[in-house]
Amino acid sequence: MDSRKVSANAQERAKQNLEQGSGISLKNLGKSLGRGGAYEFSTSNPMWRASLEILDFLPLSTVDYSGGVIITDWYNDSNTSDNSSIKITVRFLSNEIQTNSFKVIVHQRECKINNCTVKAIDSKIREELTRSILTKAATIQAEAKNKK
Repeated sequence: MDSRKVSANAQERAKQNLEQGSGISLKNLGKSLGRGGAYEFSTSNPMWRASLEILDFLPLSTVDYSGGVIITDWYNDSNTSDNSSIKITVRFLSNEIQTNSFKVIVHQRECKINNCTVKAIDSKIREELTRSILTKAATIQAEAKNKK
């Protein structure tokens, strides 16, 4: 496709893709589920900001605020002697500051001589991250209210 014929406006491109059958629309998704509201994730969202601040010590591989997901790269603490590393995924289900608004998933990879296994683990790390993100989000939201 000739890039000179493609609109620079994202909404116009999305509309054109829908008309050509090469896109999808989630416009009525909330209505079909019997719930209203649109979930938009951006830097003004306290949960999003808190998650990024809490995970800032890890290298990030995927950060998609429109999709509501943050995925870190594999991380290995150099102070440990084992061959394991972890990857953390944060999925946002809504923009409210509560425990059921997001999900933290921790995967562990253990490698032994070119043989690696990966499994989701329910660890203390998940619990600590969940608590830290909620606490930080509440602080960010309180600070924003105080500024107004």
